[in-house]
Amino acid sequence: MSPEELKAGRLEGGAERTDAEQVMKAEGEAEGAGAEWVIEAEGRAIAAGAEAEREETGARLPRTLLPGATIGVLGGGQLGRMLALSGSAMGYRFVALDPAKDAPCGQVTPQITAAYNDRDAARELARRADVITYEFENVDAGVAALLTEESYVPQGSALLYTTQHRLREKAAIEAAGVPVAPYRKVGSLAELEAAAADLGLPCVLKTATGGYDGKGQAVIRKPEELAAAFRQVAPGAQADVPELVLEKFIAFQCEISVIAARSASGEVKSFPPAENIHVNNILHLSIVPARVPEEIQRRACELAERIVSGMKAVGLLAVEMFVTEDGELFVNELAPRPHNSGHYTMDACVTSQFEQHVRAICNLPLGETTLLTPVVMVNVLGQHLDGAIQAACRADEEANKPGVSPKLHIYGKTESKTGRKMGHINLLCKDTGDGLSWVEQTNLWRN
Repeated sequence: MSPEELKAGRLEGGAERTDAEQVMKAEGEAEGAGAEWVIEAEGRAIAAGAEAEREETGARLPRTLLPGATIGVLGGGQLGRMLALSGSAMGYRFVALDPAKDAPCGQVTPQITAAYNDRDAARELARRADVITYEFENVDAGVAALLTEESYVPQGSALLYTTQHRLREKAAIEAAGVPVAPYRKVGSLAELEAAAADLGLPCVLKTATGGYDGKGQAVIRKPEELAAAFRQVAPGAQADVPELVLEKFIAFQCEISVIAARSASGEVKSFPPAENIHVNNILHLSIVPARVPEEIQRRACELAERIVSGMKAVGLLAVEMFVTEDGELFVNELAPRPHNSGHYTMDACVTSQFEQHVRAICNLPLGETTLLTPVVMVNVLGQHLDGAIQAACRADEEANKPGVSPKLHIYGKTESKTGRKMGHINLLCKDTGDGLSWVEQTNLWRN
C-alpha cells in the first residue's frame, strides 16, 4: 500500500482510518518515521481482517504448529485413526476423545474415554492438546463452544453450526454463488404436500439434522407416498415436528465429490474429483479420475474451492455434487472433515487428505494434490471383511490378472457387522477399468 493511499484516508480493503491512526501518522512523520508507520498500519489492517474472520468463524487467530505439537481429535473412529497415523509420521503427537474403550483411533494414540458431551473430558482434551480438530460433524454444540473458548480450534464453531443443519448449509452454499437442488423447508404434512406440488415429483425428504448413509431420508415418487415418507422421516411426530427439507430429485448422470482444503492462513487447494457409486445408500466405489469431461472436473474443483473460501473453512471440506446429463453441477452435501470418498488419496496422490488436514489446521503450507496413478477405492463392509483381506493379500495369478496393486486399509473396529465400514482397498492401476474388473472378479461385493 502506497503513502498516497494512506493519505487518502483509507486502509487496505477500503476501511477508513481512525483518528488515532491519523495522529500516529502525524507523529511518525514528525519524527521522520513515515515508512515505519506505513508498515505498522498495514500490519494493523491485516490483524483487523484476521480478527474479523475470527469473529465470523468462531476460530482464534492463526497459529503455526510445528511437528512435536499435540493434536487433539474429538472422535476416535477410523477417520481419527488414519489422521493420527498420517500426522504421527510427520512428527505430531495425538490424543483422542471417544466413548468407546477400544476405539480405532485409541489403538494407535492415547485416548480419553468419555462421552462426547462430557465437559470435564473436553477440558482434559483441551489441556493435553495444542490444537483440536474433529473427525465427525455431529459434535455436541456445548462442547464445541467450550473447546473454542478454552483451546485452539482453528476450524472454529461456525462451520460446525452451518454443516450440522441442512437448511443452513444450503443457504451458505448459495451465498458462495454455487447452485444446489431446488428445496423447501417442511414442518408438517400439509407443508410437505404443498412443497411437493411446488417442486414437482420425484423429491427427497430429509431431516434437517443428523442422518448419514441414507438414514433420515426418503424418496417420494408418487403423491400417495407423501404421508408414508413423512411418517418415516419424522416418526411419531405430532405437533412438535423437527425441521425437514424437501429437495427436488436431480436426474443425474453421476455423483462426484471434491475434497478441498483451506489452511488457517487462507491457502486453498483441492484434490482431483472422485466419481462415487453407492449401493444401498452406502458408498461402494470411488473412481479417480472421474469418468466425466476434464472441463466438468475443473469446474467442480472451482466450485469446491469457492465454497471452502466463502465459508472461511479451515481444514478439509468434502463437497458432494450431482452431474446432470447436460453437464450442470449441483452441490448435494458438505462434510467438514476427511471423507470416505477421499481415501483414494492415501496411496494415489502426492499428499493424502489426512496429511493435508494436519497441514491445514497446523498452518503449514498445503501439500501438492497431484494424482500419481489411476485408482479405484472400494469400501470393505462387515460382510466383505474376511474375503477382502484374503483377496488383497493373496498372490495368485487370478487376483493379479488385471495388473492391479491392491492397498488394504483395515480400521480396527472391534465388531464386524453387515453394512458397517470395516476398511477399504485402494486399487492402483494403469486404467480404472482394470480396478473395476478386479472388484468384479473377486465376487465379494455382490452380496
